[in-house]
Amino acid sequence: MEFRPCIDIHQGKVKQIVGATLNQENKEVIENYVSTYDSSYYADMFKKDELRGGHVIMLGDGNRDAAIKALQTYPGGLQVGGGINVDNAEEFLAAGASHVIVTSYIFQDGELHMDRLRGLVDKIGKDRLVIDLSCKQKNGKWYVVTDKWTKFSNIEISQSTIRDMEQYCDEFLIHAADVEGKRGGIAGKLVELLADYVMIPTTYAGGVRSMEDLQLFEQLSEGKLNVTVGSALDIFGGDLSYQKVVEYCK
Repeated sequence: MEFRPCIDIHQGKVKQIVGATLNQENKEVIENYVSTYDSSYYADMFKKDELRGGHVIMLGDGNRDAAIKALQTYPGGLQVGGGINVDNAEEFLAAGASHVIVTSYIFQDGELHMDRLRGLVDKIGKDRLVIDLSCKQKNGKWYVVTDKWTKFSNIEISQSTIRDMEQYCDEFLIHAADVEGKRGGIAGKLVELLADYVMIPTTYAGGVRSMEDLQLFEQLSEGKLNVTVGSALDIFGGDLSYQKVVEYCK
């Protein structure tokens, strides 16, 4: 189990927000934390702590420059996602990203567009691609959600889906969108499913709020999954010690 840190960028600033509140009509985005530091500050922190594979997520427009700044601070150490497509993927890789993360570009109108996925793989190679299968629960099952987690696709998180997708990427990033940003505990059933299904590196995010949650995650995942912790960390305004998480996972 590795700790994979995150740098979420919204309106050009590093923030921790409840992702499910993005793009909801007539509702304000819920911000857990707005940092006074820029993206390079956190990238440098993660570089010094030798944490690889963290993700920089651009939440909407106007975040490219901040993302590039983080990537250039820690070349080869961070992944980047949010609006990635076949036309801009190479730009972010050239700027220092180890991988690009893709979601809505390949999942549109509730379906997976294989032509787009294959075109992206042809251009950058599967070894530079992370597929975001972030999901919400519906009728007792988990389905991939897109458009900043506001729209359900018809893609269920199942063993067959995982096997099919593994052919086209190097890693998965999976937020449990129902619990992400709420500091209310992990989605344990989803963690168990993922640990049972995946054969490639997979990072889970959502709900970790304490060392006890981290220990439970390790137990349920049998150490097979990597983990992201965001809003709960003291570096993002929470109570959970970033340094303790780093030490525990190492």
